[in-house]
Amino acid sequence: MFERFTSLSREVVVGSRAEAEALGHRPVGTEHLLLGLLRAEDGVAAGVLRRAGLDAVKVRDEVRQRVAAGMGREPDAEALRSIGIDLDAVRQHAEQSFGPGALDPTPRRRARGTFGPRAKKVLELSLREALALKHNHIGTEHILLGLLREREGLAARILVERGLRLDDLRAQVLVALQERAA
Repeated sequence: MFERFTSLSREVVVGSRAEAEALGHRPVGTEHLLLGLLRAEDGVAAGVLRRAGLDAVKVRDEVRQRVAAGMGREPDAEALRSIGIDLDAVRQHAEQSFGPGALDPTPRRRARGTFGPRAKKVLELSLREALALKHNHIGTEHILLGLLREREGLAARILVERGLRLDDLRAQVLVALQERAA
């Protein structure tokens, strides 16, 4: 599949790994792919995202805060809190008993730079998006379309919570592709 990626979309994948590593996150998630797309300034996706009002620095800060607060990788934390379970206290107790990182969602044996299930899904969907558009390559626009189609990851939640509609962003990507082809 990666042989179909353009050099810029490959930079997005490499950049998303770099973003995850710089933030101390494992595995690479949809939020890191979003940051990778914003890094690829010449890409169709970055243009659409910038026009929608996204800024890489602000998104990176939001990702850092949300993952640190347990909102990125632990969607059940709120549900646990609602029934009186303090996840931070549980984590602290487990780490005192079993060592730092005992409850990390990804085992330490997992190599840095591996992609989480949602990020893998986005990359698979990017191929499907390219095929549906009858393109023989996967560009940044296809990665963004895959991210928008996945709808469940932290990246999609960040977009929606910023007041953006995923379907509107999709339409903007398709318009940008038409303009580029003309």
